Amino acid sequence: MIAAAQGWTKTDPVVICLGLTAMDHIWSVGLLPQDAGKSVAGGYVSGGGGMAATAAVAVAQLGGQAQFWGRAGQDSAGLAMKRELALDGVNVDQFRLFENARSSVSCVLVDPEGERLIVNFRGADLPQSPDWLNLEKVREADAVLVDPRWPEGAVAVLRAARDAGVPTVLDADVAEASVFETLLPLTDHAIFSEQALAQFAGPEGLEKLVKYGCQVAAVTRGAQGVDWIEAGQHRHHPAFDVDVVDTNGAGDVFHGAWAMAIGAGADSQSAAGFAAAAAALKCTRRNGRAGIPNFQQTLKLWRTLE
Repeated sequence: MIAAAQGWTKTDPVVICLGLTAMDHIWSVGLLPQDAGKSVAGGYVSGGGGMAATAAVAVAQLGGQAQFWGRAGQDSAGLAMKRELALDGVNVDQFRLFENARSSVSCVLVDPEGERLIVNFRGADLPQSPDWLNLEKVREADAVLVDPRWPEGAVAVLRAARDAGVPTVLDADVAEASVFETLLPLTDHAIFSEQALAQFAGPEGLEKLVKYGCQVAAVTRGAQGVDWIEAGQHRHHPAFDVDVVDTNGAGDVFHGAWAMAIGAGADSQSAAGFAAAAAALKCTRRNGRAGIPNFQQTLKLWRTLE
């Protein structure tokens, strides 16, 4: 269906997503807090979140074969996240729960305009070594996505992908400069948030990323769309005009959709349009992963602009 619809070369691409999984506790509030005090929430839900994990759910929802590779504690949050990912159609064979470790948990406040405030506990006592990962499985993938929250695991998977000729995507949210300096030379498609790019690259912006050898150096700009450099050319794809109610998870959906499109054989222009449409539709629905669209919904919106 995917290849027939878009002229892409692969159907049901296999996408490995490695990195963060977190249990999100989401409150709907009238105003995001500006200082200390008490607020009353109009609604509350909880469920799995995290950059790479939510990207994996997006891949599965959009029609790809998603695998999540990562770590969590063998606690209530870890058990719930692993079960939820499996129910969402994500392969969790390389998602390990560790005894005596603590899972990542997030508090997410969302206002009526869809803007959010996130406080994340990234977990504790999780092993850094990726020596338990079955890296031979990388050769079976059509694309690999990593985030910067487990650098040791990301390096191992990116190197395996480079050796196997599998295209790679970096979901580059805010992290230490040393992490990006390590991951960027191993990355084909580096896609930064505006905040992360400003902190890491400063005035140089995307030009700095190109120096690390990335084929595509991109930055997402919310309602202003996505900009990227490829083969020395500056390119842009606008955002879709939608009624935003919740931006939580939109960036993760964008990255997952981009990785799936690349895995299906799309070029960067198609990947940008497909990802922008998926992320825009997610913003029209509340509660993170519950708002991820399917392939046909994404294709319909994408065609309105293409």
